[in-house]
Amino acid sequence: MFNLNLDDIVSTLNTAFQQPLQDGEQRKIIFWLDKDQEFVEDINELSLVNAKIHILTDTNGFYTKYMLEEEDTTSHYLIYSNLDMNHKDNWLMDTYLYSQAFHADRISLLMDDCKIDSSLRNVVKKYEKFFGSKERTRRLKAFDIPITSEEALELGMMSAICALKSPDFEDVLKAVLMDSLDDSDNKYLEQFEKFFDLSVFWRYVYDRYGYEQSSPSLKTLFIHLTVSALSHAIDESHLSQVKHYIATRNRSNAMVFIDHWMNHKTDYAAYDDLAGIAEREINLADIVSQLDIQDFKTADIFQYFDRAIIAYIANSLDEHLEDFARYIKLINLRRTKHFYERYRFIYEALFYTVKMFEFHKQHSPGIPQVQALNMFRAYVSDYYLMDTYYRKFYVAYDNEPDSEILKKLRMMVENLYTNWFMGELSVHWSSAVDAEMKENWSLPGVQNQKDFYRNFVGPKIRQGDRVFVVISDAFRYEVAVELAEKLNTETIGACDIQPLLGVIPSVTKLGMASLLPHKTLEIDLSGKVLVDGKPSSGLDNRNDILHGAVADSVAVHFRDLLSMNKAGRREFFKGKKLIYIYHDSIDATGDKASTEINTFKAAEDAIDEIYGIIKIIRDDLSATNIFVTADHGFVYQRDPLEESDKIEKEGIEAIETKRRYSLAKDSGERSGLLDIKMDSFIVNEHHMTTYVPKATIRFKMQGAGANFVHGGASLQEIVVPLIQFKNIRSGQKNSREIVKVDVKLTNTTRKITNSLFNLTFFQTEKVEDKRVPRTVKIYMVDENEAVISNEETLICDRTTDKPEERTFKVQFALKQMPYNKTKNYYLVIKDTETNVVVEQIPFTINLGIVSDFDF
Repeated sequence: MFNLNLDDIVSTLNTAFQQPLQDGEQRKIIFWLDKDQEFVEDINELSLVNAKIHILTDTNGFYTKYMLEEEDTTSHYLIYSNLDMNHKDNWLMDTYLYSQAFHADRISLLMDDCKIDSSLRNVVKKYEKFFGSKERTRRLKAFDIPITSEEALELGMMSAICALKSPDFEDVLKAVLMDSLDDSDNKYLEQFEKFFDLSVFWRYVYDRYGYEQSSPSLKTLFIHLTVSALSHAIDESHLSQVKHYIATRNRSNAMVFIDHWMNHKTDYAAYDDLAGIAEREINLADIVSQLDIQDFKTADIFQYFDRAIIAYIANSLDEHLEDFARYIKLINLRRTKHFYERYRFIYEALFYTVKMFEFHKQHSPGIPQVQALNMFRAYVSDYYLMDTYYRKFYVAYDNEPDSEILKKLRMMVENLYTNWFMGELSVHWSSAVDAEMKENWSLPGVQNQKDFYRNFVGPKIRQGDRVFVVISDAFRYEVAVELAEKLNTETIGACDIQPLLGVIPSVTKLGMASLLPHKTLEIDLSGKVLVDGKPSSGLDNRNDILHGAVADSVAVHFRDLLSMNKAGRREFFKGKKLIYIYHDSIDATGDKASTEINTFKAAEDAIDEIYGIIKIIRDDLSATNIFVTADHGFVYQRDPLEESDKIEKEGIEAIETKRRYSLAKDSGERSGLLDIKMDSFIVNEHHMTTYVPKATIRFKMQGAGANFVHGGASLQEIVVPLIQFKNIRSGQKNSREIVKVDVKLTNTTRKITNSLFNLTFFQTEKVEDKRVPRTVKIYMVDENEAVISNEETLICDRTTDKPEERTFKVQFALKQMPYNKTKNYYLVIKDTETNVVVEQIPFTINLGIVSDFDF
């Protein structure tokens, strides 16, 4: 069975004969003792490089002695024999004793080749079927470690059968379970039975994981491992239905095994599938239905827990249970759990639904009817959040549109946003506009969009600065707030955002014109907008207007900027003092009926695109002064509009009518409409009035595409963002580097006496401005950096001033194995983004002390 070829033997012997002579040696004489006569037929085929071969028989002993001591005293010799060399009449005893013995039977050669200690000869013979395959033998040899015990040999053989890179029973068990939970269909069990000893595999499982079954099976083993691991997160008293699956010893090994499998970068997918089988086998739904949410909120072995937590929060919202802080804590807690990624979009949609309910509760008396300025200020400081939550809900929803639970949430969201929030806000704002702003479109203390160039850009140009202006079509205020936060936390530049009062109607042609340098704006009878008497639509016309104000200026579309390389950009913008960059992802998507459903996805893209534009301007063009603004905002709702959301446009002699405005050479009040005079921001020689439907009502018009609109006077349309970004280089005055928050172990004890133990960690500062979140993975290792515990993740992104709310208590389990109480083991805290070890803290482990001390 031991298929070793003669080439291996010849190679070994040639190497032996080429070794330097030892003290007193005149030449090499090697006795090859082949008691089992395995090589009798092969010996005559052997040919050695620098040695003669002589066969010793029971009749040529004296001649052999004479030959070696008289006839040929200089040649190297291989003496091949099947005899017992220790009998008393052996003529060659003295020669044998000072020569080298070579047990070149196939087993000895194989053991030598695989670094197996000679004491294990009988064990190797026992497993001769294993060594009947060159491939299995090659894998064992490839481990390249001395095998000095029966356990090491068994582990090596199991690992070789499973084609592992190194011998490790945890990996053997994982490979077996990943193949199939059906014993009769499992290729590794079959190979253990054929070429090893299946009972040895089950003995290892019994010893290491406390799995005791009279008729062992892979399915019940997997359930045993997962339920034993689960018992660390859920009190055993709640698991009485599956108590027989919980290990009574070495339970922490099950937790560590399952944790490592769940956290493996590729093998986790197989775990997820098997865990789905196991949770159905044990009727987990029945167990969970009898528990309070507190009993399983940290449980992470089966995905059913996430489904149960999601359903609990959704049903609580549906039943008007207002424990919003608790729901947010639960969602945040699940972020570090294994199955979070599978349910990420559902959790995100749920999170923003809770935030909307929380907003509603904070404004439970309703949105008050106040003066226009107070309402405008309330929107930019507070109310805009509801637009953000609504947008973020749908960004998540659109990734899981078939989820029944999200369909249920969507009804709640639409009721809160469209019926309550937009209903109250837009009606009250319309009343304020009606009372205060129809004659003079302005607000005290609020900058007007039409004065953007005069008040912000012009002064910088006059003092010799270079200025970049990024204008994003329909870049709504709440979307700009998110960009400003991103710029503040991800760049070292200084970033401020303020609102401008946009022009009315809130349309592209007027908004874009008002942002250009100008003395006058006007609208002719065909609806065209003129800047200082010149047409203003399109890049060519805007370039002309910019040149008229600043000779070294240019207007460019953002896609043209992106298509250039760094050198091309530098050349194109060389010598330019004023640069306008036009961006239009949101409007281009929302304004088409076929794509308006993607409006919020376009808003997310716009944030990333403008962030990218700013990085290009900063890094490739060395700019320091950058403005980001918009021509107008937008109103968008997902639900189809009711007939009551639309109004007839009869009785107006209109120059131009769209869904949210009518431009008329007319004046006077109309039912359901705001009539806004335009004298305060255009040269109004034609005495035009903008008629705007009150609230968010649309004019009735043919065709689809009424959900995304602008042109009207709602806060979402006319609060125009202005971001001022000043690039500050590292080391410059006022520069503040971006730093991640620190996380520290707070326990002072550095001795572990229990295989299960808790540690407490503290996020040392709150997240704010340039101090950004840090995510870490924490686990224990030995001195060789082998992981000996479960791995836990902490997302340190708390923004609270309260230290107790920046504290994390984490449970760890150690593998059951021999620990040397005189050696150091290490708690590793590793940054998951950079893979850099932030801290490595030495511990001693002495599990000999029985203690309930929980530190």
